[in-house]
Amino acid sequence: MKLTYFWLGITLALGIVLGSLASHTLNAQEALARGTVLKRTELAGGKGMEAILVLRELPPGGESGKHTQSGTEIVYILDGSVIFEAQGNSPATLKAGEAFSTTAGEVHNVKNASSSEPAKALAFYIAKKGARLDDLSVPAK
Repeated sequence: MKLTYFWLGITLALGIVLGSLASHTLNAQEALARGTVLKRTELAGGKGMEAILVLRELPPGGESGKHTQSGTEIVYILDGSVIFEAQGNSPATLKAGEAFSTTAGEVHNVKNASSSEPAKALAFYIAKKGARLDDLSVPAK
């Protein structure tokens, strides 16, 4: 009987740990899909490509999770501050009025530096015409 309770306890603990990890992964993926497309415009010199301007918000303590873009991304911090982590570089804290950029395939993560205030940013992408918002950023493997 005690052995049954032991294995039940182990199974429950394992389920909680795995559920927490999966929840964190889903929250990061949701952050990549969130945003408001403010403007799309076809690129005159880039056949089949367009520029996309997106308003992004990170909740207090939130983060994007490690991800990549298929093309160029330029991000301007509007409100709050973020910690930008690019693979191979030291983390950089950026505040309102500052910007960063990424290149295709560069693994990076963006964290809200505040645990009490949201952070807002304008993200500018060059992407294939008609790309969905959740296709602009892909979780890193």
